[in-house]
Amino acid sequence: MHSQFPSGTATVAGIAARAPGIQAQDAGAARLGLRARGLAEAAAVQRAYQAGEVVSSWLMRGTLHLLLAAELRPLLAVFGVRNIAAGARRRRELGLTEAVLGRAVAALPEVLTEPLARAALVARLNEHGVGVEPTGQAPAHLTAYLAGLGLLCRGAEVAPREPGYRLLPPGEDEGDPAALAARYVAAFGPAGPADFAAWSGLPLTVARTAFAGLPEVGDGRYATGEPPPDGEPLVRLLGAYDNYLLGYRDRSLMLDQRYAKLINAGGGVVRPALVVDGRVLGSWRRDGGRVVVEPFGRVPEELWAAEAAAVEAFLG
Repeated sequence: MHSQFPSGTATVAGIAARAPGIQAQDAGAARLGLRARGLAEAAAVQRAYQAGEVVSSWLMRGTLHLLLAAELRPLLAVFGVRNIAAGARRRRELGLTEAVLGRAVAALPEVLTEPLARAALVARLNEHGVGVEPTGQAPAHLTAYLAGLGLLCRGAEVAPREPGYRLLPPGEDEGDPAALAARYVAAFGPAGPADFAAWSGLPLTVARTAFAGLPEVGDGRYATGEPPPDGEPLVRLLGAYDNYLLGYRDRSLMLDQRYAKLINAGGGVVRPALVVDGRVLGSWRRDGGRVVVEPFGRVPEELWAAEAAAVEAFLG
């Protein structure tokens, strides 16, 4: 856990450089994920997007991740085609036929001349005769398809809670699962190929090949870097869907199975968690401006009180 949550403050770009993508399906949870890894100010996320340092796109497991802008194309080379193939049936169900998709691809450079919210982007595409149903799930699946092709990405918000879509400059990069595996192990290790496959969504055969050459530490697990330092307990209040909670095939080492459903509620929901030295010891929620921690069993408040106050200050 210490490799994911080092002490001290860091920039959005610095955190993105260490982490192989911050889960960003929920923008608020992504900001909390960055805070847990050293970000001091929530507004810094928007500034990093505006500066073009970071972007978001659909990558590991087909979900949205925040990452360094320079790393997007190499990762799209690994995940783009896979994610497009995985969504083909749902696109057909939503009326996103090959003809509709072709018209969208052709019109996009003329339409997306400035950052646009998704609804505005779809409206402009339809003005060019693309024919996308503007309500329901079709707009989301269309933008994910265009992102998988490497044509657009998500950037700074164009209005509160409205991420803007912008063109992705042309470029070619080779995807390298082995390079991604090395970065994954540096952040999540000790971990094994099965963990990497669960986190990334890549087949286990690809994961095993990607791990070839990494230093094994025993029990089929691999690690890089130094062991965690001794000292005070490392306490973090993690947001929903945090990387740490999604990074392993088996969560039993971090989460007592008696409490598993209080964090992983089913249906893909992963709730905010109190984590102490790698163990999930409770959940938390916001009540107005307050952070309310709900520990599992007897966990002294003095252990997490300072962290709760820090989260309240971060969230404003």
